[in-house]
Amino acid sequence: MSRILVVDDEPQILRALRINLRARGYDVDVAATGTAALRTAASHPPDLVVLDLGLPDLDGVDVIRGLRGWTTVPIIVLSGRAGSDDKVTALDAGADDYVTKPFGVDELLARIRAVTRRHTSGTDPTGPTARLGHHTVDLAAHTVTADDGTEVKLTPTQWRVLETLLRNPGKLITQRQLLHDVWGPGYETETSYLRQYLAQLRRKLEPNPARPRHLLTEPGMGYRYQP
Repeated sequence: MSRILVVDDEPQILRALRINLRARGYDVDVAATGTAALRTAASHPPDLVVLDLGLPDLDGVDVIRGLRGWTTVPIIVLSGRAGSDDKVTALDAGADDYVTKPFGVDELLARIRAVTRRHTSGTDPTGPTARLGHHTVDLAAHTVTADDGTEVKLTPTQWRVLETLLRNPGKLITQRQLLHDVWGPGYETETSYLRQYLAQLRRKLEPNPARPRHLLTEPGMGYRYQP
C-alpha cells in the first residue's frame, strides 16, 4: 500500500481526494499549507505527493524545492493557474507531472498510477529497449530497428533528443530542460531547435507524423514520450 500526501488549501478537494484515494487502497495524509506539508512529509514520508501550487503561506514551487532537498518522491502538481509558465517553473523545480484544475478524479488517478510505475521500475525505466510505434529502440546499442528489420539512421543530435524522452516514459520534459540536456547551457530559449528535431524524429518513427501517438507536444511547455 502506498502513502500519498495531498496538499491543497481547499477543504472540498482535500476531502474528495482523501475519500477517493482511500477507497482505492492508499494511505492518505492531508495538509492545507506548505509548512504543514513539509512537516508531514518529514514525519511520515510519503510515496507520492499531490501538490497545489496556490497555498496560503508558501508558493507550491517552494514546497517542491523543499522536498527535493532530501527526497526524490514523485510530485504531481495541481494547478489552477491559467499560464503555462507556472507549470514549467514547477516542473523545472522537480515536479514529475501536472494536472490542471478543474480536474477529473479518474485523470488524477491515472497520473498517479503512471508516475508510480515510472518511479518503482528503477533508474532505467525503459530497460535496454523501448518500443515506439513499429520500431524498437535499443538504448544501449544506440540503434533503431523497424519491425521489418530495417535500421533507421539517426543523427547524434536526433538520438540525444530521442533518448532523453525515452528514458522518461510518460513524463513531461520541459523545453528548457530538453534544450539544456541536449545542447547545453545557453540554449534554453532556442525552442525552434526542438520543433525542428521533433518533426524529423516523427517523420522517421511515427506511423502518422501529422498525428503523433508517441512523441507528443505539450503546447508551451515541452514534450512527452507516450509508450
